[in-house]
Amino acid sequence: MKKRIAAFAALLLALPLLAAPAPAPAPKVSLILGGDLMLDDGPGRVIAAGGDPLAGLSDFLGSADYRIANLECPVATTGEALASKIFTFRAQPAVLDIVKKRFDAVSLANNHAGDYGKQAFVETISHLDAKGIAHFGGGRNLQEAHAPLWITRNGLRIAVLAYNEFKPRSFEAGPDWPGVAWSEDSHVVADIRAARRAGADLVIPFMHWGWEREPEPSARQRTLARIMIDAGADLVVGTHPHITQGAEYYKGKLIVYSLGNLVFDSFKSDELRTGWLLRLELDRKGLQSWTTRAVFMDEDGVPSLKTTGTTPCGAAPHGRIAHCAPNQRPTTPEKRNQR
Repeated sequence: MKKRIAAFAALLLALPLLAAPAPAPAPKVSLILGGDLMLDDGPGRVIAAGGDPLAGLSDFLGSADYRIANLECPVATTGEALASKIFTFRAQPAVLDIVKKRFDAVSLANNHAGDYGKQAFVETISHLDAKGIAHFGGGRNLQEAHAPLWITRNGLRIAVLAYNEFKPRSFEAGPDWPGVAWSEDSHVVADIRAARRAGADLVIPFMHWGWEREPEPSARQRTLARIMIDAGADLVVGTHPHITQGAEYYKGKLIVYSLGNLVFDSFKSDELRTGWLLRLELDRKGLQSWTTRAVFMDEDGVPSLKTTGTTPCGAAPHGRIAHCAPNQRPTTPEKRNQR
């Protein structure tokens, strides 16, 4: 009888343990970043004819919680092309209906945002606001231009900062005039630290940098990427060179130097018509896994997902860049070693 009572008492003591709920999974956010989105010329003509240059990427983009690209042109009807520039772009406001379907936010920090002057730049901001498309890396004044894009999803607060450092610097915002955020090291570091103080769980600089058509990052890119990570950035992503430039880790933090083009015409070689979409899986600890998915642009600058080949990818803990086939998920080093 005593044994039965003892067993019953032990069972009662164990019940709270048995009934305890499993710990909630850590909140995660999936984020996709795309390269240069230029919607004038060929892509603009496709849209004017009723097409959608981003239709072939719809399912992939739609699989993420949040999507960002670099808007490589003003969207306006005002202004005049700057005579000092060889290439100038200006897209019609109707293109933003296409952008709105595929992206949540765009960076304005690039060397074409001011192609048609300050009036067209401000008009671009107004059109984006009217469509409900978030924007960052540019603004009506210096303070707006340096303000981060805040992404709040699934309990995470992510700050994304954008800067341009490719001429002309005349596009830079000032205390009381519009323009883009210029990549001045001390300002970038101050912005990263300010975002941390403001409660960012993660900080991601989205850079417009490097030399065009160069397949390897410059010494300047490598140095600045390390400065940003040492200042508190969780990873660094870049655009501008019109070609992908590879990826590496620094102190366990990811650097993707250039995503290349996303929607852009006039390029002839396969290397310049190939870009990457970067998918990030994030939680409060940082980057958990990432993949790049290659796209290839036709003569009109319209991209489609590549179905062959491999592109860089990785999973925490981050120490070695892997390469994944399309639709392949990266595995952790431990899992790779168990195979």
